[in-house]
Amino acid sequence: MRLLQASPATVRRLMNVWPPFAFTGIRITRLDPEYLGVSVRLRSYWWNKNVAGVHFGGSLFAMTDPFWMMMLLHHLGRDHVVWDRAAEIEFLKPGKGELTVRFTLDRADVRRLRKLAAGGDKVLEWFSVDVTDGSGDVVARVRKQVYVRLKRDRAVSTEGNGNE
Repeated sequence: MRLLQASPATVRRLMNVWPPFAFTGIRITRLDPEYLGVSVRLRSYWWNKNVAGVHFGGSLFAMTDPFWMMMLLHHLGRDHVVWDRAAEIEFLKPGKGELTVRFTLDRADVRRLRKLAAGGDKVLEWFSVDVTDGSGDVVARVRKQVYVRLKRDRAVSTEGNGNE
């Protein structure tokens, strides 16, 4: 959580030198000041291509991995447990050249998840994002299921005090 308390520019810079991103050609190009949007780019290098000469599927997945959870954690705050629970990726066409993905979190979703979790029950929510190539064609669709729960010791005391 401490990383998310830093400025968005600092978080972006630190994540861009984080080895799982830096060594795969992944870069966060924009992190919205309110943590409601993230843009990510994956450039093509010899070391991140598969045997067919296109982007390694693991790199496509990695470029989408932490962002739904990160944005929700920022908005729901310390009173909530937020984890990735499940994920799936559908490869639609070969990923070549520079690929991009844009995450957008809706404040209404944050409010709804906060309300659903207010009693301490777990909430499972699916989010989807498309990975596109330079022509705007969708090369992969990634779905992530996020687990949200109000921490057990906060179920009564924090109702209605959220960050939204």
